[in-house]
Amino acid sequence: MEALKINSDRLWDSLMEMAKIGGTVKGGCCRLALTDLDKQGRELYIKWAEEAGCTVKVDAIGNIMCTRPGEDMSLPPVGTGSHLDTQPTGGKFDGVYGVLSGLEVVRSMNDQGIKTKHPIEISVWTNEEGSRFAPAMMGSGVVSGRFTLEEILDKTDVDGLRLGDELERIGFAGETPVTGRDFHAFFEAHIEQGPYLEAEEKQVGIVTGGQGQRWYNATLVGRESHAGTTPMHLRNDALIASSQLVLKVEEIAKAHPPGCGTVGFMQVTPNSRNTIPGSISMSIDLRHPIDGELTLMDKALTEAIAEIEAAGVSVELDPFWYYEPIHFNTECVSAVRKAAVDLGYSHMDIIAGAGHDACYVSDFAPTSMIFTPCLNGISHNEIESTTQEECEGGCSVLLNAMLTMAEAV
Repeated sequence: MEALKINSDRLWDSLMEMAKIGGTVKGGCCRLALTDLDKQGRELYIKWAEEAGCTVKVDAIGNIMCTRPGEDMSLPPVGTGSHLDTQPTGGKFDGVYGVLSGLEVVRSMNDQGIKTKHPIEISVWTNEEGSRFAPAMMGSGVVSGRFTLEEILDKTDVDGLRLGDELERIGFAGETPVTGRDFHAFFEAHIEQGPYLEAEEKQVGIVTGGQGQRWYNATLVGRESHAGTTPMHLRNDALIASSQLVLKVEEIAKAHPPGCGTVGFMQVTPNSRNTIPGSISMSIDLRHPIDGELTLMDKALTEAIAEIEAAGVSVELDPFWYYEPIHFNTECVSAVRKAAVDLGYSHMDIIAGAGHDACYVSDFAPTSMIFTPCLNGISHNEIESTTQEECEGGCSVLLNAMLTMAEAV
């Protein structure tokens, strides 16, 4: 088939309409997982999917599956999709671009009277961000078997609200089992969330794999004491120790390029101006595309903590989440590359620096991703931005890659 393009205006209008749900004053979005705003976004998407002729199912973890029939419904579908939940100060494109690109693929197939041998399925995965409920990528993680349904339903947010109860409350505790999902192939379109495509002046990123990640919770315990009566040499300041650990995380990442290390969350107790901090709770995030290097980073972190403990502050480290670097399916990657070439888009191979649902889907299905540029590489920020033309490019590549794998007839 000749390479096809999607309806750019319709895709953009859908993105802007969805962005109104949870829209922020700075132009971003706040649709935390399983809130009333998440419910509104899900319901709008389902309305659009049904209008496009899709049948809709919801599974027990709240994943939404919208299916366009194929000529042979006994065959596994060719899938796409992403997530609708956002960070507290998120942008308009992270996740939602992948969901609405899948919808636009179906709409464009309908417009052009295209039939496929395999069904087409769009997934909205529950709680990809991991912002309200940790860890991230829960919906795809349960389907892949990385997590059990029971352990995820029992997760709570900072207010003690249980995930399973919140699913029930918003009406998305579905009846479809989470087991047995199958794809002939799966593609996820996403903004890059990094600077490489823009810096290299490329229109499309052909994602060949994803970085491995290790997430930790750390609790440092020193001794609370009066800020005015305790001499400096007799203090056991947990905040000072945590500062040393923050710097060590940065040092570890720089020692293992292109690894990344981040401390993004910290709580100080008692958080009083006149009291030496007695305990600190903090997050640590280590990433690397090579698993052996990620293991060395983990070892260096353990050694750094031992040094801090030797100085008198105890540290409890909980390595609560890990997934190894991902290598995407070569046939799916080739389908994305062929689509980019046929459409005349400049392109480059790229490794995903962030975690994505496609990484867990790759556990049980041939998978790849498509990246489009974002302004200055900024994401997880209200100023996150991309252009209509860039969105069109990634979605058109998605359409043609899916048609290749779904066997257009």
